[in-house]
Amino acid sequence: MSRGKMIGLGVAVFVHILLGYAFISGLALKAIKHITEPIKTVNVKEVEKPPEEPPPPPPKDVEIPPFVPPPEVTVETTAPPPITTQSTVVPPPQPQYVPPAPPAVAPPAPPAPTGPTQRAVGIGNSTSISEDDYPQASLRAEEQGRTVISFTINPQGRVDTCTVTTSSGFPKLDDRTCELAKKRFRFKPALQNGQPVAETRSQSVKWQITTK
Repeated sequence: MSRGKMIGLGVAVFVHILLGYAFISGLALKAIKHITEPIKTVNVKEVEKPPEEPPPPPPKDVEIPPFVPPPEVTVETTAPPPITTQSTVVPPPQPQYVPPAPPAVAPPAPPAPTGPTQRAVGIGNSTSISEDDYPQASLRAEEQGRTVISFTINPQGRVDTCTVTTSSGFPKLDDRTCELAKKRFRFKPALQNGQPVAETRSQSVKWQITTK
């Protein structure tokens, strides 16, 4: 160890010894005296509260401008196509109410005839149709068949209406049959209570070619 370091170490040891002696002899006595001194009381003044601030003045009335609604803006939008859903709901079967059958009501009886009824009677051969009455076109085409007509005889004994109920299969023969019935047929009209009345009857005409 060098000489300088030894001198420094010795000085440090001496200082420590001196401080330890001073602390033990002087500082300890001072500390005891300081502890045993009477405790002084100090009057602490109450801190005054700062004065309260006055309340703020009421707010002034502010005029509110009238509300002006914004202009309406129409925006055209294309609506999406509706979604169609098909669902089948089967309703529960409902009990069927069967109303009671109404009581049978007998139809009214037809009025009793007030007098004898006589049917119309053909006059001579006016109601007959022969091969001579053939339409020429049907005769050349050799059309044959049976036509049944229904016609009404008026109180004057003439045919008013005529309809074909069974066709011969050839329109010319059917039309010729009703034509002859209206032009040629003559009857003694039907009578009821002695008065001539209308009557409806039917007649069959056979169209047949016998000569060639």
